[in-house]
Amino acid sequence: MTQKNKTLGEFIIENQASFKYTTGELSRLINSIRLAAKVVNHEVNKAGLVDIIGAAGDVNIQGEDQQKLDVYANDKFIQTLTNRNIVCGIASEEEDDFITINSQDSNNQNKYVVLIDPLDGSSNIDVNVSVGTIFSIYRRVTPVGTPVKMADFLQKGNQQVAAGYVVYGTSTMLVYTTGAGVNGFTLNPAIGTFYLSHPNMQFPEDGRIYSVNEGNYIHFPQGIKDYIKYCQKEETGPYTARYIGSLVSDFHRNMIKGGIYLYPKSSKNEKGKLRLLYECNPMAFLAEQANGKASDGFQRILDIQPTELHERVPFICGSKNMVEKAEEFMRNASS
Repeated sequence: MTQKNKTLGEFIIENQASFKYTTGELSRLINSIRLAAKVVNHEVNKAGLVDIIGAAGDVNIQGEDQQKLDVYANDKFIQTLTNRNIVCGIASEEEDDFITINSQDSNNQNKYVVLIDPLDGSSNIDVNVSVGTIFSIYRRVTPVGTPVKMADFLQKGNQQVAAGYVVYGTSTMLVYTTGAGVNGFTLNPAIGTFYLSHPNMQFPEDGRIYSVNEGNYIHFPQGIKDYIKYCQKEETGPYTARYIGSLVSDFHRNMIKGGIYLYPKSSKNEKGKLRLLYECNPMAFLAEQANGKASDGFQRILDIQPTELHERVPFICGSKNMVEKAEEFMRNASS
């Protein structure tokens, strides 16, 4: 069997021994995420045929209008992870507070918590643009067998044991890391199986793509404005601007082709827009495992100590040399 003929299940089993915690619990957890992703993928592909697109009429904890698929994806991932009795807690971008699993069960020996953005970029569903799911996995820090506490979720990103995303695009891919590189698996819809299609994914050290919502240019800090002008100069490129508005899709493209994604703080969002726990930490972990870099403009994303579940931070992520150049502009503008 060649590398690319391996299924996700086979890959997980073969590589389980390389993970420092070899109880098999993490492998079952990844398999549960795979199952939920297939269910959500099925609904995403039916959007437009059934009553699944558009706003759900509710507002989430961030004050954003929830889309129907947001709610559906959130329910499916929580339901799958809960029913399989694999995790002791879940935190979702769509929920006000974390969810305790089997807190009354004194025999609950589950060691992992999952933080998830069930459907990143869901506002793009109505116009048939790629969306995704982002997940992050930690080992709990409170005693096993007791109800989870906030401390189990407010861990630095450098404590993640696994992270990944699913991109629902022209093909559906699951990309993840357990700290030993990044691998991508493409779904064969005919038989419902993910196959290893992108082994050992790596960011090129340099790239020619910058991804940023330039409509917010006037609100950006000076360092980001200077970096964008640098990208546009004839003598340094000019670089190509590519912005989908779905973090998963922009990140995925830039990892394959080489590029940088920027969502800085602005006068409209003083702390930034993206969520540290559900978006920035998992993507930063993936980036570093794929020879890339992730920063808030001044420090490593994975070293930030979270203080609340829905904390927002500025986010710069992508090819290492490009991120370092952006950081240079940020430092120069603040000095």
